[in-house]
Amino acid sequence: MPKKLLSPESARDFLVRRFNNQHQNWVAGEGAWPLVVALGAPTDKDIAEDASAVRTWAFAWQSRSGPGEVIFEERQFARFGRHRLPVSLNFANATAVAAAVGQTRRWETATQRYQQMLSRWPLLARSKVLASRFDVLADYLPEDFERLVTLLTWLEANPDSGLYLRQLPVEGLDTKWLEKRTSLVAGLLRSLREVTVDDSDFHALCGLRKLAHRVRIRLLCPALRERVGGLCDIEAPIGELATLPIEPKAVVIVENLETGLALPDVPGTVAIMRLGNAVSALHVVRWLRGPEIVYWGDIDTHGFAILDRARRVMPSLRSVLMDEATLVSHRPLWVDESALCANVPFEELTTQERRVYDNLRAGTWGQRVRLEQERLDWATSMETLMQALERRAYVEEGEKQPLAPNGIRRSGQATDG
Repeated sequence: MPKKLLSPESARDFLVRRFNNQHQNWVAGEGAWPLVVALGAPTDKDIAEDASAVRTWAFAWQSRSGPGEVIFEERQFARFGRHRLPVSLNFANATAVAAAVGQTRRWETATQRYQQMLSRWPLLARSKVLASRFDVLADYLPEDFERLVTLLTWLEANPDSGLYLRQLPVEGLDTKWLEKRTSLVAGLLRSLREVTVDDSDFHALCGLRKLAHRVRIRLLCPALRERVGGLCDIEAPIGELATLPIEPKAVVIVENLETGLALPDVPGTVAIMRLGNAVSALHVVRWLRGPEIVYWGDIDTHGFAILDRARRVMPSLRSVLMDEATLVSHRPLWVDESALCANVPFEELTTQERRVYDNLRAGTWGQRVRLEQERLDWATSMETLMQALERRAYVEEGEKQPLAPNGIRRSGQATDG
């Protein structure tokens, strides 16, 4: 059969592609109708070269049944006379196309639910947010769809409830169900409220209370531990940690949890572990306003992004083991950073820190270079860290004494946490 002649099977393949590409537009009432699929037209040469193939093609369309109307026309050929041949397959609307490609159930369900939501929230017709969720409209179980509608109704009526997710009075709703659908719910709410800013804070958009951010710390000083009943390793909401009755002389912030857990006792010192970009939450902790603070993170673009964020709330913070010398002297330990952080100005970095960051982005030492904190030699790292902490670690008498590499005062004197 000549390639330019479209068989019923090829026409269906075309319709499947068209439905997959256009069903979101069609459910929103868009699209030009009727949809006309040209079937091709044989020439005298085509018939002369393979009359049997042309007859088979024409007969296939003459015997075709199902959605869509096959349009025939009389054609006159110079050598073969007059013949009635198929010229196009026409569809009056999207419902007929859906039927032709075996999508009737999904299409009917999606269109019914789309109209149901538009009748409740006409504003949804102004954007493609709802139509773009064709799979939700077509495939959600009835109970899931009803739960979604009920949730949106409640959130619209209670824009600033201040409730936790668990407290929402929607039958069958649980946090896992909603956490999987935050993007869906947020997109629909933005459309309903005509919010143009893509606010990534789902809880704020919904007027819900966010679970308190939990932070994990270790009190590396025995005297500090005595003030909280002997506890050393503490994880609690940041607001509760802020009220601890402690006054550390030094604080070390480490990104790697295992590093934080392995830190030795250090007089007057607290370790804060694995905060990531949430480091800015530390601004509420009053006992961070006086001590010497050092930050030790990975040497990669994201590490410097976190450092910049930390220094915005703790201006006196100093970095340790994040310099060029540390990086270039550990070349065999480098790994690849999965992706560079966004290229935004980090105004809180020092000149030296900014130079390392810029060179990482520029690929000066190679593409996506990363030196992970936990790959550094422990003993040498501890010696450097303790020297950085030494500046504000004092014994009870207020006399500054050298720290041994393990963090213990060489004199053995007790400290005043």
